[in-house]
Amino acid sequence: MEEKVMEAAAEALLFAMGEAIPVRDIAQVLEQDTEDVRRILRRMMLRYDEEGRGIQIIELEDAFQMCTRPSAYEYLIKMTHRPKKHSLTDAALETLSIIAYKQPVTRAEIEKIRGVNSDHAVNRLVEYNLVCEAGHLDAPGRPILFATTEEFLRTFGVRSTEELPALDPEKMEEFKIEAEEEVELGIEEDS
Repeated sequence: MEEKVMEAAAEALLFAMGEAIPVRDIAQVLEQDTEDVRRILRRMMLRYDEEGRGIQIIELEDAFQMCTRPSAYEYLIKMTHRPKKHSLTDAALETLSIIAYKQPVTRAEIEKIRGVNSDHAVNRLVEYNLVCEAGHLDAPGRPILFATTEEFLRTFGVRSTEELPALDPEKMEEFKIEAEEEVELGIEEDS
């Protein structure tokens, strides 16, 4: 096995496992001699040190582990103290779904579909960078159009909105009937 390939494979093993791996196990996986693997890992340790990388390889008895260099801890601490990603409420998820499937869409169109004021949900989605303003509709008042963002695609693991699951026509009909029934109940209660 070429040394560069062996280094890359050893690096991948140490990174993926996240814990100390006995050198004999690494050698067995790489189908190499234990001393050759130990020599390569020590050379990698030196190179990481010389280059001042944020990660390092350490030797623990007869095992090796990849870990963060102590000088980088302050950055890790800053990252862990950042505000956590917020979970979306049902209203926000419903609003996001409407925007994703009907974009670009105005707030009025969203509210017409949902049947309730959606200001808060839309504002939250903009705040979380899941949707953005995508221009203005050429109509009186020039209402803002909303569309999904790249962050939306990353968050939901799709390359484009075309990869979103197709809407089941039967389910859509069920939702339409339920919505109409809810509207009728609301009218009867108001009477």
